[in-house]
Amino acid sequence: MFVGCWLALVALIPMTLGINPGVKVKLSSKGIEYGRQLGMALIQKKLKAIKIPDFSGKQKVKPIGSVRYSLTNLKIVDVGLPQSAVVLVPGTGVRLSIGNAFLRLHGNWRVKYLRRIKDSGSFDLNVKDLTITTSIDIKSDETGRPTVNSVNCVAIVGSVSIKFHGGASWLYNLFTKFIDKALRKTLQNQICPLVANAVSDLNSQLKTLNVVAEVDQYAEIEYSMMSSPTVSNSSIDFSLKGEFYNKGKHQEPPFSAAAFSLPPQINNMLYIGLSAFTANSAAFVYNTAGALSLYITDDMIPQGSPIRLNTRTFGTFIPQIAKRFPGLMMKLLVKTVKNPVVTFEPDNVTVQTTATVTAYAIQPNTTLSPLFVLNLDSSVSAKVLVSGLRVTGAISLNKMALTLGTSYVGDFQVGSLDSFFQIVFKGVVIPQLNVQLAKGYPLPTLGKMTLVNTQLHVLKDYMLIGTDLQFTA
Repeated sequence: MFVGCWLALVALIPMTLGINPGVKVKLSSKGIEYGRQLGMALIQKKLKAIKIPDFSGKQKVKPIGSVRYSLTNLKIVDVGLPQSAVVLVPGTGVRLSIGNAFLRLHGNWRVKYLRRIKDSGSFDLNVKDLTITTSIDIKSDETGRPTVNSVNCVAIVGSVSIKFHGGASWLYNLFTKFIDKALRKTLQNQICPLVANAVSDLNSQLKTLNVVAEVDQYAEIEYSMMSSPTVSNSSIDFSLKGEFYNKGKHQEPPFSAAAFSLPPQINNMLYIGLSAFTANSAAFVYNTAGALSLYITDDMIPQGSPIRLNTRTFGTFIPQIAKRFPGLMMKLLVKTVKNPVVTFEPDNVTVQTTATVTAYAIQPNTTLSPLFVLNLDSSVSAKVLVSGLRVTGAISLNKMALTLGTSYVGDFQVGSLDSFFQIVFKGVVIPQLNVQLAKGYPLPTLGKMTLVNTQLHVLKDYMLIGTDLQFTA
């Protein structure tokens, strides 16, 4: 994988100060530990790619005299990183340290001396007590996405030992002094650039961050970062805008996000707080787009209902409809007139809606004759879940109240229609809305990220998602 996958969730976007976020995220010490494990796997892979050049030269060896030598085909055969740590420096950033690391190499040797005598063989070389420390700098690029960069890297090679296969014992004294100096320099010159390259490789993953996440034909969500991450000794907390917008048109709603804080949590790797502001911005967007309106026809009424959407049925409640429009089918238009209001309370999500219901008679030439307009105030409860990388939901009707707005057929008692509209809303409107809610709304994601062991709790003014993470290559 890539070093510090969790860093992708730390340095997201350019800063916007003075506005409360709609979404907050906490990366716990458990998440940081998971990132360390992924990072070590990548750095280990990078170190195996170290290129050791062939060495050759001439050295005087008593009593033999001048000896020409060469070391060729040096390859890394094993890398061990048994000790590593990622340390959060409060208010500063991240420091990565690797200790007691080792490298094992294999290569070939060849010598020529006394003009004619040649000898050759192989050798194994062990590098022990290798230490690496580096700081990781986090910034944002011109597209508003984060970039990471390794700075202040230091690599120190501890001890070097060699075992020759074949040849005379004096070869050890010839090569050991040379190898210890030349190889140490070669390794130390290559290790930090390879570590920096491993960190830099993360940038291609960071470019997959869904800064603007598409929802559907109406809406998108912006997950831009609004302030610098807050680094403590045990976690990284950061704030995202978390606001729905009409697709291609960023119009701010007539309300703003309230401040909220995530409680201390340690059981999961990642915690995401979704505020009521985020949900209400979605309601504003869909209402503005005209998406919260629905035409209802008789074929949408449950077949078992004794009440049909025609002037004969409605004539039993409002006789003047049957008299003026005998034998016609009807159509209803349900349309919100205010932005729905979403409220989060402990273990409870409620949506308050104000709408109108306009009834029409369908003339033989398909023109619509208005019959009446009802004012509808309703309350629904929502059940919210996390499915994959999306938040999904389903609603059920709590209560509804009807009042007469306008009548084109004279006065009538609205209460007589209550049972019919209960059927309409429970059997038609709410199922239609639940189809859309089941599709879900995307969470901020990065690359091939999977959420596991996910739990969702509704708290005062926000929902808290606790989850572990898995990244696949």
